[in-house]
Amino acid sequence: MAAAAALAPALRRSLGRPRGGLGGVPRPWPASGGAPRLRSTAASLDGINRAVVDRIIRVDHAGEYGANRIYAGQMAVLGRSTAGPVIQQMWNQEKDHLKKFNELMIAYRVRPTVLLPFWNVAGFVLGAGSALLGKKGAMACTVAVEESISDHYNNQIRTLMEEDPEKYKELLQIIKQFRDDEREHHDIGLEHDAEGAPAYSVLKTVIQLGCKTAIFLSERI
Repeated sequence: MAAAAALAPALRRSLGRPRGGLGGVPRPWPASGGAPRLRSTAASLDGINRAVVDRIIRVDHAGEYGANRIYAGQMAVLGRSTAGPVIQQMWNQEKDHLKKFNELMIAYRVRPTVLLPFWNVAGFVLGAGSALLGKKGAMACTVAVEESISDHYNNQIRTLMEEDPEKYKELLQIIKQFRDDEREHHDIGLEHDAEGAPAYSVLKTVIQLGCKTAIFLSERI
């Protein structure tokens, strides 16, 4: 209870200052001076399978946004611990992923999921809640989430390869790189004793079930 009470101010700070969107959720476009848009934007919109691309970019944007919120929650609890630098390193990569998907949302003219305000809160709570179990709990959460995301990216890669690998070359390159980053995060979690977390198997199963639900909903809504 004391740990939860200590966390409350961090949660309020995290949610209390909107950055241009509903409920503290940033709008899906980069600020001025950010990374340039895709060079092949005009060509990439010609003849693409809109239904497939919309679904992929929408859900991946939501996933990377949720991952950022998870790491924000973990840092709120463990930021000053020995696990802090490791979590921050992974979070920095997730920030880069989200930035790129913000660009892709514009380039391919995809709307974000309406569930972003929910993932804003749910992601932070999951990250902070797992961190309250200690370093091992946070790493167990990382393993569960990153395994789910990398598997999901693999499914998307197969879909785009079946569609037209040349037409979706740029998008495939991005997804493959991010898939590799998520695998690296998964391995880092295992290296930092994720499997030693309390009820590791149960915790992993529950989190991955939540990830599958989030993916299903974010693709469609």
